[in-house]
Amino acid sequence: MQPDPTNLLKRLDYDKPLVAFYDAPDPSAFEPLVKPDPNKHTCIFAHYKSWMNGKTTHLTRDCHGCNGAGRYFFGIQGSSREEFLKFLVDDEGLKASRELMAEYVDKGATYKNKYDNSMIGPLRNDLYKYAQSITFWANPDQLAILTWGARYFSKPSDPPSVIAPFSSGCGLLWQFENPDYPQATIGATDLTMRPYIPADILAFTVNKPMFELLCKLDERSFLYKPFLQNLRKSRGLPEIGY
Repeated sequence: MQPDPTNLLKRLDYDKPLVAFYDAPDPSAFEPLVKPDPNKHTCIFAHYKSWMNGKTTHLTRDCHGCNGAGRYFFGIQGSSREEFLKFLVDDEGLKASRELMAEYVDKGATYKNKYDNSMIGPLRNDLYKYAQSITFWANPDQLAILTWGARYFSKPSDPPSVIAPFSSGCGLLWQFENPDYPQATIGATDLTMRPYIPADILAFTVNKPMFELLCKLDERSFLYKPFLQNLRKSRGLPEIGY
């Protein structure tokens, strides 16, 4: 059962849909759906406004928008290894050498589908069992709050609660060191996807164990203490009541 994020979202002053990445057998359950144009190269984040308006993107092996999404969600290599490395290094300048980029390509995690459909769209309680990650579209203050929240229950000896790995924007919708350990990823750092989202927004993507911890933050936590109220006061915003 999906935990209730109502109090968390209130304390964040969050007014956007949470967006989930789903792996599910029946896309019709997610309607209304949008799909990439199969005849065009389309960044999946071109559907950001659709997600904000309650629609869900449906991706398949045959229709996934771009090579990055095909690789991360379906294990499809759209070009040869040499062509791929040339594009990333020589054309886009993302790493200092092809050898260095090859290390990232070889070690980079990709998602292993259980079903033939990947969906990206608003988090829905009735479909929570199919969610693989949940994304908050956060401004800098909200990102700071979420980062504190992600570390609230952790010990110094634990694996990192928040990471910011090198990856494409779509790859960061599912990029955790251990999906079973509560972890969050700071995303929307891919320059090719940023034109499709607001300039003051980054992605804070969490796996389900982390989402469930965040929803447990209560009155004893910083969410209800002076630091947060002082931050809001400095921004000219009213206090958030209980």
